[in-house]
Amino acid sequence: MTGQRSRPGVGDILSVFAGGVVGTAARWAAEEQWPAHSGQWPVGTFLVNIVGAFVLGALLEGLVRRGPDVGRHRRIRLTAGTGFCGAFTTYSAFSLEISLLGKDGHPAIAVVYALVSVIVGVLAAAAGVWAARRSVRMAGDHA
Repeated sequence: MTGQRSRPGVGDILSVFAGGVVGTAARWAAEEQWPAHSGQWPVGTFLVNIVGAFVLGALLEGLVRRGPDVGRHRRIRLTAGTGFCGAFTTYSAFSLEISLLGKDGHPAIAVVYALVSVIVGVLAAAAGVWAARRSVRMAGDHA
């Protein structure tokens, strides 16, 4: 079955759901801690997106290094990656905040927020990949 994907089963869906519940709760807590205000940098959304990018980069690289995306590895990817990180990070709030900043007369903050979020997000994901490469051995590597 090399290269073929199996159809998602009930266990896969429940894994995504469970991770999503935890990710949503964590994002809600961050947004409560650092709520967005008109004309100000949206700290909560920025932090969850950057942290989420790092975690997803580290998680996926770590799983790839441990072996094929089957069994336990697949379940971890679905729960922590698709479920948790998918619910924790928020492109929709990011887009809305950029739009509101622009509409509320703060276009410079909107543009800088958009650029910095994308650049730092990519760097955070790369840092997560780098961290996993340094800390997780490749499957079959006995060195």
